[in-house]
Amino acid sequence: MKIAVLAHLKYPIGQPHAGGLEMHTHLLTAALRRHGHDVVLFASRGSDPALDPVMLCEPTGDALADPEREEEIDRTEAAAYRRMMDMVAEGGFDLVHNNSLHALPLQESARLGLPWVSVLHTPPFDALTKGIVQADPDMAFLAVSPSLAQEWADLVPQAQVVGNGVDLSTFAYGPRSDEPPYAFWSGRIVPEKGLHLAIDAARAAGMPLVFAGPKMNPGYWDREIAPRVGPDLTHLGHLTHRDLARHLGRAKVAIVSPRWEEPFGLVVAEALACGTPVAAFRRGALPDILDETCGRLAEPDDALSLAEAIRGAAGLSRRACRDRAEALYDAEEMFGRYLEIYEAVIARASERARPSLRRVAGGRG
Repeated sequence: MKIAVLAHLKYPIGQPHAGGLEMHTHLLTAALRRHGHDVVLFASRGSDPALDPVMLCEPTGDALADPEREEEIDRTEAAAYRRMMDMVAEGGFDLVHNNSLHALPLQESARLGLPWVSVLHTPPFDALTKGIVQADPDMAFLAVSPSLAQEWADLVPQAQVVGNGVDLSTFAYGPRSDEPPYAFWSGRIVPEKGLHLAIDAARAAGMPLVFAGPKMNPGYWDREIAPRVGPDLTHLGHLTHRDLARHLGRAKVAIVSPRWEEPFGLVVAEALACGTPVAAFRRGALPDILDETCGRLAEPDDALSLAEAIRGAAGLSRRACRDRAEALYDAEEMFGRYLEIYEAVIARASERARPSLRRVAGGRG
């Protein structure tokens, strides 16, 4: 198949990844190519050249903290997505896989007349919902977790659930954690990821915390993180996947502290793949991913409850964590599901086209 993969334009699709969606899009594009498909990735500048991406504009995400640039960013993104849609229309594609989280590709989808798969990676927000109500009525929608599918159910009642996967060879199993033990946290260092609560919880549990991720909100760092810095904290910076996996796999427990309804929580699947039990707030998809064999859930926004979850998770079986990742979050299984859906979507599009072709043929006869 010739497949157009539409990324969002906030951050590049390349390592070190800004977050889970960037990692997912990179993994998907590389895997589809590895399986012999002709894939064109549309993304922002700075994306991995090994993917040979079509790069449409500078990344727009770093400017989000500046309200005075909001209109400029909107114009830049709209122009880039229009160019993207023109290239897709002229590209001879068999299918479009949409990870863009922007309304314009959805609004343009009916005009293009191509089989489309759009994946819901976030809870509903106004701009995206406006695009969905104007999308091609034959578009296939997927959600990355059962909880997210439920959040979208009023607008997209037929969304199929395909959970995200991780590369089990990169996030390799480690049968033992380091001594002395430490907890590990990773993600974008922004308010909605709740690092400050993870720090408080690790301290209450009596465990040093090692954390990794980009400082994407300087105000949050200065206000909540800098005052908490001490000898029991280690910031490793923004890591590549292999470095992230190495530190995650040596941890006694992984802490996941979202302050929003997490649509999936890729860091949870990564931790399980490494054999590292997880202590997390009970939000969004996290109860879908974790069970009693590999994690403990805490009350949202409650650092003391999270500390109790850390102590409980630290004693769980590392083998059970890996077993759950292999059963549910293997990226190869995810790719297999996507390919089945692609083939079904293309077949339905062909069936819809046949009556029109028959009518044309009959008229000519």
